[in-house]
Amino acid sequence: MRVGIVGVGFMGSTHAAGWAETGAEMVGCVAETIDEARPLAEQCGIKIYSEVAALLSDVDVVDICTPTHLHMQMILQAAAAGKQIICEKPLTRTYAEGQLAVRACQKAGVRLLVAHVVRFFPEYALAQKSVAEGQIGRPGIIRLSRGSFRPKKPVGNWFLDEAKSGGILMDLMIHDYDYARWIAGEVESVFAKKVSTGHPDAKVDYGMAILKHAGGALSHVAGAWAYPPPTFRTHIEIAGDAGLLEFDSDEMAPIHNLILRASQSDAPDVGLPSSPTSESPYTTQIKEFYRALVDDAPVRVTAADGLAAVQIAEAALESARTGRAIHLAGN
Repeated sequence: MRVGIVGVGFMGSTHAAGWAETGAEMVGCVAETIDEARPLAEQCGIKIYSEVAALLSDVDVVDICTPTHLHMQMILQAAAAGKQIICEKPLTRTYAEGQLAVRACQKAGVRLLVAHVVRFFPEYALAQKSVAEGQIGRPGIIRLSRGSFRPKKPVGNWFLDEAKSGGILMDLMIHDYDYARWIAGEVESVFAKKVSTGHPDAKVDYGMAILKHAGGALSHVAGAWAYPPPTFRTHIEIAGDAGLLEFDSDEMAPIHNLILRASQSDAPDVGLPSSPTSESPYTTQIKEFYRALVDDAPVRVTAADGLAAVQIAEAALESARTGRAIHLAGN
């Protein structure tokens, strides 16, 4: 299996490290300039291509790690060439673009695997497994939060242009929209708010979204670009009718802080079993994608999941803009 990476920033380099742990052959990378591509190319011993079209004839898999607004066209281009596709989250900038991308891959008979890496973090994966096994009964309320520093990018950079990235309600919080849906099922409606405050050179962003799931559960998703670097915090709380699962990254001991609290007042708290690993979740994700492509195996996150997350994120953006709850079409 020959792999080409499109985009050589943080995510491109991170995916490359994952591919290095598989049996795949990394052939080359694509970047806007040769200078940008050179460090990764030299590190991995791969060729630099000036554009995606030049890469396609030399690879079996295209791994897209470019800015969000470029994803759709690159997916369409790779699908038309019959290439298997890995794409960083968000799948696309809009739901309509995502629909086009998914349909193109279905028509071409190629797989489209979306890199929603939170599903591969041990704490999040263990919590989902525990819910699926019925350890806390039926989920009723899910609280998810994710906070870090506001990305420091040059003026004019795509990341701070909401039209290109979707801003905090899409780029950051889409992780937890996807996870909430993995836990509690399809989302019927979204109500969201966003606040940006401070001086342009020291702005902070806050986002909050309430997801109403078809099964009756409610998810409260909070995001913040408000902390000094390099702070990064996450929190999970899943309340069911028979118990509670909770994880807080501030406690510093990842898997052991995931606690099952039984609903009976005399029942002790139970620490869930550990899955000790020092492997990066990004590497775990690429390994699973590799096996899926080699063995035609299922994966824990599909193109449909990636599309659904974009639909939720787009609804959050519309809700924040209009002040109304947005009902998701088809749910």
